[in-house]
Amino acid sequence: MTTDQTSSFSTGHEGEPLVEMRGIVKKFGDTVVLDGVDLDVHRGEVVVLIGPSGAGKSTLLRCINGLEQIQSGTIRVAGEELVYKEKHLNHVRSRIGMVFQSFNLFPHMKVIDNLMMAQRDVLDRPKQEARERAERLLERVGLADKADAYPEKLSGGQQQRVAIARALAMDPEVMLFDEPTSALDPELVGEVLQVMRTLADEGMTMVVVTHEMRFAKRAADRVVLMADRGIAEEGTPEQVLENPTSERGRAFLAELSEE
Repeated sequence: MTTDQTSSFSTGHEGEPLVEMRGIVKKFGDTVVLDGVDLDVHRGEVVVLIGPSGAGKSTLLRCINGLEQIQSGTIRVAGEELVYKEKHLNHVRSRIGMVFQSFNLFPHMKVIDNLMMAQRDVLDRPKQEARERAERLLERVGLADKADAYPEKLSGGQQQRVAIARALAMDPEVMLFDEPTSALDPELVGEVLQVMRTLADEGMTMVVVTHEMRFAKRAADRVVLMADRGIAEEGTPEQVLENPTSERGRAFLAELSEE
């Protein structure tokens, strides 16, 4: 919420938040993108960020793992405050998986090697253990038969599922998804959302930026509507998507219904 707002929404999750953001201010030059945003994400919770383009959704996501440096406020992940020093950032990022709009796979490496590399380099896992972990995850996302394929031989949906498996290979405590289906052809969106719904059902902590309202209704514990440099409204999917209380929420949903 912005600094002059107090959230009355109860997540139903107890204990210290896994992700805690307080008073977040983020600027690009003189442009303020986030102005005093507060947000908690608890373990096992699925939070979906929605809102108009330019509302700061992706920026907020990138702030969580230090890809964007905030101007003021505090961010804590698993109780540790984010500090912009390389060693500390790498430590915090080891607890966070992130899936981007573009798949960011290494094109010169086979799928199995894409999944093994960070396990070997960052977690120092033995080669055989890393391979077994990678194979299990490829099976989990329905791509066990693509281990030896190169990314260019895969569809966009398959590449995004590989990207999800690669993030999971690092055993993250929270998964961040930045519009993971926006670069996909419409017929491929469902296969990626199905993997994400399964993760949600299994209790993975997730923060998802998406325009897929059906996913938000099906998988989210909480929907957060961002607008005007902050959080305009938050609540259950039913509250925010069907009965918004804010003028900004009603306007956004009206715009969606016209598309």
